[in-house]
Amino acid sequence: MAGTHTEKDKLALLGGPKAKTTPYGTGKRFNGSELQYLQQALEQNTLFYYHGQMTNRLLERFKSIIKANFAAGVSSGTAAIHVALGAGQITYGDEVILPPITDVGTVIGILAQNALPVFCDIDPDSYLMTPELTRKKLTPRTKAIIVVHLAGNSCCMEEYQKLAQENHLLLVEDCAQAWGAKFKNQRVGTFGDFGCFSLNDFKHISCGDGGIISTRYEYLYRSAHAFADKYYDRLGTGMRTPASWLGFNYRITELQSAVGLAQLEKLDQIVTRRHEFGMKFLNGISKIPGLIPQKIAPESYSSFWFTGFRVDEKTAGVTASDFAKALQAEGIEASYSYFNLLDCDLFLKRQGYRGTTFPFDFPDGRVYEYKTEDCPNASYFMKTFIKIPINEFHTDEDIEQTIWAVEKVARYYQNTK
Repeated sequence: MAGTHTEKDKLALLGGPKAKTTPYGTGKRFNGSELQYLQQALEQNTLFYYHGQMTNRLLERFKSIIKANFAAGVSSGTAAIHVALGAGQITYGDEVILPPITDVGTVIGILAQNALPVFCDIDPDSYLMTPELTRKKLTPRTKAIIVVHLAGNSCCMEEYQKLAQENHLLLVEDCAQAWGAKFKNQRVGTFGDFGCFSLNDFKHISCGDGGIISTRYEYLYRSAHAFADKYYDRLGTGMRTPASWLGFNYRITELQSAVGLAQLEKLDQIVTRRHEFGMKFLNGISKIPGLIPQKIAPESYSSFWFTGFRVDEKTAGVTASDFAKALQAEGIEASYSYFNLLDCDLFLKRQGYRGTTFPFDFPDGRVYEYKTEDCPNASYFMKTFIKIPINEFHTDEDIEQTIWAVEKVARYYQNTK
């Protein structure tokens, strides 16, 4: 039944006052320590990682924070995943399971190895792939699993470890959005064979573009180090040697490492603030009818690269798309939906390499086709999800006004349906 609205309750979309009455808090990401380390890097008279000290310092600091045994610097988070797959001997015709709700950077390395992405559906409330759903995708050709800790929310890693061990699979963690996230008080990136981290400009910490790959095993570290550096023998003689296998030039530079080191020193402070704001927001909207907040498992600690909620159209009386438009009018930096790789022409049209359908078709007659209905939960998520940004520079007032805006929009549509 329709109710009456005060002027305060009137949607900004319809001429009412905005819920967000102050600008979002801002801050300076790069300051004194970045400049200090950059100067030290330049004074080395070399910017090559093997001859300088900044990359070593970055990796040692990373290992002490993440509790990783071995780590190598690379040129991006995308490169880190490719290196993990190449070092793990994923090759022509192998199947690699991953979720479709992720950036294309997760899948590039699979195709570059001429392997086949096999998309596994997600839990629409946590936005994560689950071990139960993954198990259903296993075939005799499955050689690896890439778990994606989307938005800083950790997957159930103990079960994934068990699944990988039982089936002799390479387990890769995509931690690009999950710096500082934990599962059962253990940092993500330390459960699988490889942990892959991004230092892209849009991540928790950044050096513009760069990445780090971690592992518990020395033999995988050596393989990854060589694969990322054209198979030069940097860990042995240190000399340029004739290439024994196909490797790539994914090297990080001393300038990237200098900025990354300064940023890494701020990581815990950044993550603590994001976690505080993310949990405050989710708790603040938890009892609003028709909204399903992002699910964070009790044993997980999210670092909140972003968060959000789904809209149950029948209960809420409004579509997620219209709800997002109303929030934007209220001054909230909300957006509708996210990335679904099953919606991309890369897969729908099977056009990886120009002029051929390889590697989606094989001489033995195997043909791989992709359809959005292959992952119905992912499609449902895309139609019902609203993304809310979380930033360490936000203020308590920013979060409170965001919660109020969500309440305001939800109440309006509840009272008019």
